[in-house]
Amino acid sequence: MGQGNKTQTWVSEFILLGLSSDWGTQVSLFVLFLAMYLVTIVGNALILLLIRLDSRLHTPMYFFLSVLSLVDLCYSSSIVPQMLAHLLSVQKSIPFYSCLIQLSTSLALAASEFLLLGAMAYDRYVAVCYPLHYTVIMHGGLCLGLAVGCLGAGFMNSLLETVITFRLPLCHSVMNHFACETLAVLRLACVDISFNKVMVAISGFLVIMLPFFLVLFSYGRIVAAILHIHSAQGRSKAFGTCASHLTVVSMCFGAAIFTYLGPRSAYSVDGEKMVALFYAVVAPMLNPLIYSLRNKEVMAALSKLLDKFSSFSLKLKQRFCVDIFLTPLGLL
Repeated sequence: MGQGNKTQTWVSEFILLGLSSDWGTQVSLFVLFLAMYLVTIVGNALILLLIRLDSRLHTPMYFFLSVLSLVDLCYSSSIVPQMLAHLLSVQKSIPFYSCLIQLSTSLALAASEFLLLGAMAYDRYVAVCYPLHYTVIMHGGLCLGLAVGCLGAGFMNSLLETVITFRLPLCHSVMNHFACETLAVLRLACVDISFNKVMVAISGFLVIMLPFFLVLFSYGRIVAAILHIHSAQGRSKAFGTCASHLTVVSMCFGAAIFTYLGPRSAYSVDGEKMVALFYAVVAPMLNPLIYSLRNKEVMAALSKLLDKFSSFSLKLKQRFCVDIFLTPLGLL
């Protein structure tokens, strides 16, 4: 069943046009994105390690940060390795079911991240506005429930969007993108996709705008509370606890709102690719840098870990030297 001269075909694999058809450009992008992906892995893994090892970071704020780092790590890994392989490949193909899995996984993790940012804003609101009751309100059960709820809602949203996207009859297999993405798949459909566009808009409102409104509410109350603090030092400290999160929120929500909810006149396929690239490569790399470089507690935990590693390395080196010089003399 098709429209006009379009004919529905069974698609067993998709051909991705990628970011460029120029070989030199592809090699340069491969080197750049590989370096950024390695920074992403190291940065987010280091955040997870620091939070796990340092008891000073066993607080609700850092619990949510650890979940966010894990989501960033998984989200980037669901897209970037395949993109890197395609940059060095002549045939940029992906099997149908691999495309389905990639789209559903990336959708779930992206939605979970936005919801987590909303939960983190609520955590900062409680910390600044109700400091004396913070540990009582943000207890372990609530934090775990919020994290599980964010992940569960993200995966439910992904399941719905994936089903209504891949139930469409497809007329083409050539996708103008570097990864399987909802809007890119919809452009391959033989039939009217008005319903799908409405569902994408509803999904975007639920997983982007609702957390965004929660962020606006939380920071509105935070600013009001900070203005009532008389000492400049107290205001600086209160704002400092939110600065890193506010930076990440502005970066992530701004790009998402422009892509999915912005005016269609400002929309283009290349623009869609750039925003998708931002979320897959840039944001997961920047998030741990923002949270570490602008956070004294994380930097202190990192310094402590490096001191332990340095001390261990020194002891190991001393032991190695003793073994070398004394073993031949029969003293060990």
